[in-house]
Amino acid sequence: MDMGRKEEIIQATFMLASKNGIDNVSMSQIVTQLGIKKPSLYNHFRSKDEIVKAMYDYLRTQAKEKLKITDFDYGKLVKDKSLEEVLKLAVHNYCKMSTQNEMFSFYKIIYSTRATNCMAAQIMCEETEKMLLATKNLFYALQVHQKIFVKDIDQAAISFTMTIHSLIDYQLDRKSAGTGLGMSIVKKLVDVMNGSIEVETELGKETKFTLVLQHKVADNNLFLTKTDMSLVDEQQILQGKHVLLAEDNDLNAEIAIMILEDMGLIVERVEDGIQCVAKMEQMPAKSYGLILMDVQMPHMDGYKATETIRELSDEGKAHIPIVALTANAFEEDRKMAISKGMNDHIAKPIDVKKVEEVIISVLK
Repeated sequence: MDMGRKEEIIQATFMLASKNGIDNVSMSQIVTQLGIKKPSLYNHFRSKDEIVKAMYDYLRTQAKEKLKITDFDYGKLVKDKSLEEVLKLAVHNYCKMSTQNEMFSFYKIIYSTRATNCMAAQIMCEETEKMLLATKNLFYALQVHQKIFVKDIDQAAISFTMTIHSLIDYQLDRKSAGTGLGMSIVKKLVDVMNGSIEVETELGKETKFTLVLQHKVADNNLFLTKTDMSLVDEQQILQGKHVLLAEDNDLNAEIAIMILEDMGLIVERVEDGIQCVAKMEQMPAKSYGLILMDVQMPHMDGYKATETIRELSDEGKAHIPIVALTANAFEEDRKMAISKGMNDHIAKPIDVKKVEEVIISVLK
């Protein structure tokens, strides 16, 4: 595909939509704006929705390059910073990306039609999902480094993400005559989290929002008093141990690897039960100290993979500790895992302390 022509189409559509609204832009208007024939346009895009989606991807990439925003190494990000510094940086990057000139103009275009235009709604959902994924990874890293204690990381990430999203919505409400519900949503979310929000504004000048959320911050002294020498000795068991992780979901694998590597483990990942069994057959006995096995995987599930490994002729391989990693959290699920030959069971979402305790117990 001719990227030059494709970019011309995107830019022309962007200009027309900025002026008239996306619902008032037709393929005929785009053709006229560019001075080309319809077959040339349809050679690149079959519909206006395809152009809008390509516009989102293109402008987002351009904005990241202009702002020099790169993917975070979450472990490195939180290691040498305070909780306040990390959260401020996260909010700053979210807002910087969303209010970059072209991206903000694009959001204004789709924001007013998100309730009636399927593609606009899809893009808003996709952007929220991207923000939520980044926030979940950030919160996992914070918990791993004892910067914050959160019982339900998914819920905390959703609350944090939606609060930021609502603040951005408020700016869009002001500039695109939206519903005006942005701050109402923010206030409700803040109240749920036992926080507070204050607004300072001057006519003709910027508006300042101060958001205060209460989360328990790790106290190093408290942590140390709970950590006796026997636990320190136990944690040494993990250092340098090789773990085989069987997980088909990329996000779950990324989070698990981050958590495990922060414990000092060396992790190798496979994506299904067949690959896991093949790896055990190929590698020498005791290459891995442990297998963390997702239960629901394509091609061969974790139960079948465990049963197959237990039947290997090499006893050193057949007796390797295997721990189930699964969203199935009921007692009957734990019993099922044990009955299939697994040594223990860890429920998702992952509790870092629980993972550490279980791994230490099976490696002893």
